[in-house]
Amino acid sequence: MSFKPKSLCVFCGSRNGHDPDYVLEAKKLARRMAEEGIEFVYGGGSVGIMGVLAQEVLAHDGRVTGIIPDFLQKLEVGHHGLTELIVTDSMHERKRTMFERSDGFIVLPGGLGTLDETFEIMTWKQLRLHDKPIIVLDCKDYWQPFEQLVNATITGGFAHEGVKDLYKLVKNADAVFDSFNHIPAVKEEVLTSHL
Repeated sequence: MSFKPKSLCVFCGSRNGHDPDYVLEAKKLARRMAEEGIEFVYGGGSVGIMGVLAQEVLAHDGRVTGIIPDFLQKLEVGHHGLTELIVTDSMHERKRTMFERSDGFIVLPGGLGTLDETFEIMTWKQLRLHDKPIIVLDCKDYWQPFEQLVNATITGGFAHEGVKDLYKLVKNADAVFDSFNHIPAVKEEVLTSHL
């Protein structure tokens, strides 16, 4: 299926991580989004990989929409130079708004919040609440434990093998955009085998 997104939501860390390649790959992704005219939708933060992405997209004349809950904005971690900043009442509203404003999702290295967002958006896809692409950018094999965990749900009998089609794992920013032409269809059994 060929896919040309107008907007992409990126789930990523509020820290930079120890390996500088995480930041370098994030910058490559940001530049490519700006060049392609794709709006960058994210959690609205000014720190970590989130902040790096926002600054890089803006520096290349791209559009950035941040979505942040009020309590985080009050802690002064919100980015104040975005194209648009949406302040929500809760984390749940934040995630719903990020979902509504995006044509697809990219996952970069991150912490517990990134894991939460990734598993929730995958679960929504499993439940057929959306069919948007989910691309996991496995920079420096960061997401190999995630792959192992998904495989464990299959071998343990808790998930249909088709859950692997809920997302696409790629190794670099360029592969993110190439993968849009190779998004697999999710089998009906991914949902019905749980019912």
